[in-house]
Amino acid sequence: MRILVVGAGSTGGYFGGRLAQAGRDVTFLVRPARAAALRDKGLRLVSPYGDVTLAPKLVTADAIKAPFDAVLLTVKAFSLAPALDDMAAAVGAETMILPVLNGMRHVDRLVERFGAPAVAGCVCKVATIVDGEGRIVQLSRLQDLAYGEMDGARSARMARLDAAMQGAGFNARISDDIQADMWEKWDMLAALGAITCLMRGNVGEVNSAPGGTTFVTRIVDEIVAVVTAEGHPPRPAFLTEARKSLTDPASSGTSSMFRDLQQRRPVEAEQIIGDMLARGARHKLATPLLAAAYAHLCIYQKQIEKR
Repeated sequence: MRILVVGAGSTGGYFGGRLAQAGRDVTFLVRPARAAALRDKGLRLVSPYGDVTLAPKLVTADAIKAPFDAVLLTVKAFSLAPALDDMAAAVGAETMILPVLNGMRHVDRLVERFGAPAVAGCVCKVATIVDGEGRIVQLSRLQDLAYGEMDGARSARMARLDAAMQGAGFNARISDDIQADMWEKWDMLAALGAITCLMRGNVGEVNSAPGGTTFVTRIVDEIVAVVTAEGHPPRPAFLTEARKSLTDPASSGTSSMFRDLQQRRPVEAEQIIGDMLARGARHKLATPLLAAAYAHLCIYQKQIEKR
């Protein structure tokens, strides 16, 4: 299976790097500057599972000559529009697109551009950053990738993909309900992002503050109300575990959006918090804490754009 990884940042670089290390046919679609850096220093992974430096197979948008079997789309949500143009030549009649972007708005964009049959569901769970040296650093041992057809069907193409993903150095599985997995990941990201970004601390620090756990619980309640109104209520087991992890006073957990904020990088405020807020407004739901988090992040975004 020929796999194109769109982006070689913290997520695409990690999963694509592990696939390449395992001998899979992986090509990274990158911009010229990133291509030059990777050719110079290699794709470097720093991980509890072992460090590695790879000489990745690279391509730029103007050099794609034929469609790929699978496209793993790993860019930040605010970079989606140019990424769709860059990867267009890689998408053929039999190509499946596996997006691991945050939120759910990107699914509609992909269907509009490439058609529903091309779009599969995908969820990754990994904590990685690109450090000051350009290395991809894995922050914990979590490294899961789930994928499946949006309608839950077991297809031949998904079986082929699963065969390629097994034994590649991370946990991989076909999901029987990938849409539920995608919505629940958004639930968790929205809650964790709103909590840590608005309070400027990790989960434990927020819960240890006066009124912190009540604040966390109310944010979760707002999100659950929105996604339930949208027709995607969280499954009971997921919700129980989410509430437990988000109210743990000993947790050092943070969101990727909070880590971006700490490094003064652009954040996915619109896709993770803003879209959740807009969906709640359509159902006339009161979501004051989500609104406060979104306003806070919009102010931050305006400030870094002025730099």
